[in-house]
Amino acid sequence: MRDLYVNAEADVLEDCQNSIGYRFQQPELLRAALTHASSANTRLGSNERMEFLGDAVLGLVTCEQLYNRFPEYEEGDLTKIKSVVVSRRTCARLSKQFNLGDYLFLGKGMHIHTPVPSNMLADVYESLVAAIYLDGGLEAARTFILKGLAQEIEEVAEGAHGGNFKSLLQQVAQKEFNTTPQYVMLDEKGPDHSKCFKIAAQIGRRTYSGAWGRNKKEAEQKAATNALAEISGEAAPHAAD
Repeated sequence: MRDLYVNAEADVLEDCQNSIGYRFQQPELLRAALTHASSANTRLGSNERMEFLGDAVLGLVTCEQLYNRFPEYEEGDLTKIKSVVVSRRTCARLSKQFNLGDYLFLGKGMHIHTPVPSNMLADVYESLVAAIYLDGGLEAARTFILKGLAQEIEEVAEGAHGGNFKSLLQQVAQKEFNTTPQYVMLDEKGPDHSKCFKIAAQIGRRTYSGAWGRNKKEAEQKAATNALAEISGEAAPHAAD
């Protein structure tokens, strides 16, 4: 029985390496990256520590690429673009792209006739990034990460031209929510010749924090920026009041 189990595990690791296009010098790192807490004897035996490291490596590689790709952008703009390029949703999507859910080592009763939750898919992607980093160094991790994110960065680069965060939000809304954002007027004030407008972005049933602008165009750009920040789990940068 043990030999059968070992052979089955080896097959999983082999299939996973074929799927991601990377060969491990230390397969035990891959095994650790694919081990969910439900199948580990202790939490230290799961992929949670790798997830922590992988998140940092993913952030470093992404920030490095954006820094080089957008030399004219200030820190705040780079941060907003990063929130578009890499998010938990992006990690989950890349995880699906590599079929990582099929290779997870899960506890009994999990993953039976039900899809792997997106948060778990995002976690295993980050863990895999860490495993590749530990196995092959930063260059190997960079190559793997950009395999999935290079096109994403170029798409964002097109939308980000001129600081067009409405365009960025449209990309995110279409890719992540399969819909197009709408902009709703929340308030306006001031005389007719010098009005200010408060506008919020709306995606599906959710309305994000509104923002004031000296005209509708400016208010919509700020509203889009707020929505991008909140989608990535950050505070809205523009005050609603």
